[in-house]
Amino acid sequence: MDSPSAPAHRGLLPSQGLLLAASLLTFWSLPTTAQLTMESVPPNAVEGQDVLLRVHNLPGNVAAYHWYKGKIWESDRIVSYVIGTQIITFGPANSGRETIYPNGSLLLQKVTLKDTGKYVLQVILKDYDDKIVTGELHVYQPVRKPALLASKATVTEHKDAVVLTCLTNDMGISIWWLFKNQNLLLTDRMKLSQDNRTLTIDPVRREDAGGYQCEVFNPIRSRKSDPLRLNVQSEVSHLPLYIS
Repeated sequence: MDSPSAPAHRGLLPSQGLLLAASLLTFWSLPTTAQLTMESVPPNAVEGQDVLLRVHNLPGNVAAYHWYKGKIWESDRIVSYVIGTQIITFGPANSGRETIYPNGSLLLQKVTLKDTGKYVLQVILKDYDDKIVTGELHVYQPVRKPALLASKATVTEHKDAVVLTCLTNDMGISIWWLFKNQNLLLTDRMKLSQDNRTLTIDPVRREDAGGYQCEVFNPIRSRKSDPLRLNVQSEVSHLPLYIS
């Protein structure tokens, strides 16, 4: 009796299949080069703070660093550092408050509003290639306590209007309004100015009586005014419906 003929294509043994699967997994799992990034620490700064522009995922063949404020122009160069010689040279945009570290990070001491903007790090490699990473620094003024002023402290319901003004000299801030320690819910009788600095109530009703505050804030700080009490009296009796 003839023996069964062998198949034209031999199948893989179980161990060979596992080996192939492991090889494919290794191929697809090869590590990729991490992208060069820059981080501002802290992300938002108050005037007078120190800020570190920290560099992550540097390649291993770095020859030098060049830091710029704005664009990669010589006039915008802050500082350069050559790793092999450890020589540091300062550029036209250096303010005397910058310190560069061997890992490429840049420390800015006692930042000012003028330090806000785009920063560029050019990393020169030993093969004369380069890598560039950019980041943003945001510097804000400390927020000061606002004051709240009313055109009238005592008004008559259904007759008078009142204008509340939030007084602040801070720039780059936003303003919220509070009523009885809660966010103010605007009615059809209330109107805010375009910059939210003034609140007009026309006409005033008895439910408008109570304590008002304005709150000024930027991305890192907020301050509230002292409460201002609005007294509303009846048009008939002129007796206060609310007394602070």
